[in-house]
Amino acid sequence: LEILHFRGQTSLYLEPAPGRASHNLLKMAKDGLKLELRAAIYQARQQNLAVRKENLQIVDDKETRQLNFEVIPLKMRGLEEHYFLVLFQATTPAVMPQSTGGCVTQNNAARNTPEPASSPSELENARLSQELATTKEYLRSIIEEQEATNQNLRAANEEILSRNEEFQSSNEELGTAKEEVQATNEELNTVNDELQRRNHEATEVSDYLENLISSTNIPSLMIGNDLCIRRFTPLAQSVLHLIPTDVGRPLRDINHALTVTDLESQIREVINTLKSTEQEVQDRDGHWYDLRIRPYRTLDHKIDGAMVILIDIDALKHSMEQLEHSRNYVRAIVETVREPLIVLDGNLRVSTANRSFYHTFKATAAETEQQLIFNLGNGQWNIPKLRRLLLEVLPTDSELQDFEVEHNFEQIGTKTMLLNARKMTQAEGGDNILLAIEDITERKIAEVALAKRSKKLESIVDNVSQEANQPSTTLNPPPA
Repeated sequence: LEILHFRGQTSLYLEPAPGRASHNLLKMAKDGLKLELRAAIYQARQQNLAVRKENLQIVDDKETRQLNFEVIPLKMRGLEEHYFLVLFQATTPAVMPQSTGGCVTQNNAARNTPEPASSPSELENARLSQELATTKEYLRSIIEEQEATNQNLRAANEEILSRNEEFQSSNEELGTAKEEVQATNEELNTVNDELQRRNHEATEVSDYLENLISSTNIPSLMIGNDLCIRRFTPLAQSVLHLIPTDVGRPLRDINHALTVTDLESQIREVINTLKSTEQEVQDRDGHWYDLRIRPYRTLDHKIDGAMVILIDIDALKHSMEQLEHSRNYVRAIVETVREPLIVLDGNLRVSTANRSFYHTFKATAAETEQQLIFNLGNGQWNIPKLRRLLLEVLPTDSELQDFEVEHNFEQIGTKTMLLNARKMTQAEGGDNILLAIEDITERKIAEVALAKRSKKLESIVDNVSQEANQPSTTLNPPPA
């Protein structure tokens, strides 16, 4: 009787009960309605018909109200549980309620003819009679429910008697089963012979597995669901400090040489999540291993532990460290070069640039890296001849030498740049282009000024030579 949905103003008939919050209809119903609602709902459930109660009274704040209500059973499609729709209708003492939805029938004469007003005693008698009829109906429903319970008890008693008979027949069947057990015993002997044959095959498989594990050059460890050691390869003995008697011992009791503090929790996580893990670890001597943890699957695809595999990557790790040191060494050299340098990939996009490039062209790494060189700045490098020469550097292994560019750059004004480029092969594969840019603006200005001075000097020398070749004239001094 939990209320699932309210509609309209129900506060005249329902209110929250004191104590723990509840939506039970009978707990929320006001005094004067609980008994009637209980009886009407029981009757509607038993008969599967709508039940209507009329001329009921409730007292609220010393005010007496009359009302009618109707309980309509509902059967939702696809659900076994029954639902009930409870409709409340307020009435007045002077006006008799009219029928709604065909649940209460009245003749037309009675509906059109006004009835005389009743005295208070008659109204009280009518109310008491209504309560008495409701109480009788409720008692009748309880008696019917009790009779149904008694009927169920009688049926249960009969069922117990039938069960007793079944037990007697089962006893007879046990005698027959005894004979079947003897026949089964003979079959077990046959199965025993088959089991011995299978044991012989299992021994052969075990020998094969033992030889396979012994010849494996990778440290491997098999762990069960209980995190106990099942098997391990010979190389795992030196790395994990294992001995043959460690089989069956918990992994936490092993003082292995790996610098991994949560190895046990990692194995547990792999078993629970079925997700393999891989990480680079070191032992106490600084030797590098690639630690891989994989779930152990049986033939019927069940998880029965985990496999711990160690791959020796010490030589590879040292090679990578040397390579990284070489890169850092080259990067330091490039950063200290005063000329602007940029590295282009095969698509002529800027992979990296040195500090001098950003300082010279007033640019940042965010607006330079991964951009086409022809899109940098205001398109100062978007020169058809330069584009053609750069595209030929990688395929033909050619070099770009002393390519002069004069341009009005966006941040630094008009400058003359000298470009040199060559192919640069990477150790991990892929070729790049190293482009060096030299600012020769001052040198060009000095060359122009020197050319002008040379031309002017030549002009002066020519004038002097012409004056020297002309005949000299003697001037007579004026008289004293």
